[in-house]
Amino acid sequence: MPFLSAGAAPRTLPPARVFIASDSTAQDYKPDKYPLSGWGSMIRCAFGPEVTVVNRAIGGRSTKSFMAEGRLDAIARDLRPGDTLLIQFGHNDANQAKAERYTPIPDYEDNLKRFIAVARDAGARPVLLTPVTRRAFKDGHVVSSFPTYSAAARRVAAQQHVPLIDLAALSERWIDRQGLEGSRVYYLHYAKGEGLPGYTDAVDDDTHFSELGARRIADLVAGGLAKTDLPIARHIVKNRPALTRMTPAGGPACVG
Repeated sequence: MPFLSAGAAPRTLPPARVFIASDSTAQDYKPDKYPLSGWGSMIRCAFGPEVTVVNRAIGGRSTKSFMAEGRLDAIARDLRPGDTLLIQFGHNDANQAKAERYTPIPDYEDNLKRFIAVARDAGARPVLLTPVTRRAFKDGHVVSSFPTYSAAARRVAAQQHVPLIDLAALSERWIDRQGLEGSRVYYLHYAKGEGLPGYTDAVDDDTHFSELGARRIADLVAGGLAKTDLPIARHIVKNRPALTRMTPAGGPACVG
């Protein structure tokens, strides 16, 4: 399904590109996986038509495995001066059960610095994001999902003088406001037989997003990016109805 423009930015704006290095929470998905959706697909709806989003997010990757597979090298070959690189990891870095993914905090910080260096060496602008929250409640409130990795990303951003979108804090506050039951619609909770192509059986997944969840997380990312002093901030449209719609569109189309 083609991505439609969410709204026209001023036509005087030059073309711009945004790269995304991340995991399954941001990934693009084929229609047969619907309603599974990543915020990287939906953030296209936050920009004017002059912006190209190059989403390199892929499921199951940590900073360690993303680099080991040559994916950061591939981004380095493609980046050009003026591009923006959004960097969000942590979910898989924290997974001690998967040796190929697990990244202790000191290594995680070093790896984030490597991502930043790749962007800067290419003349691009790096932006760090803390890992988006899972839907985990205790005593009626959201529990922080990856606090040590979020803290590490904040430290690296401060040390390296890199813009930070604190997506952990932003998403935690938003999910907390929705409440335990109200937040279910934004994650993958479906009964068997609902007729959704990606899920013939029942699913209860509090990590990955439904279409509506991916749209709302993309809106949080866009809002954070708009508050930076980066050139890409001026390409974000002020009104983003496609990212705050209350009913699914059936895919990633930018319709309000």
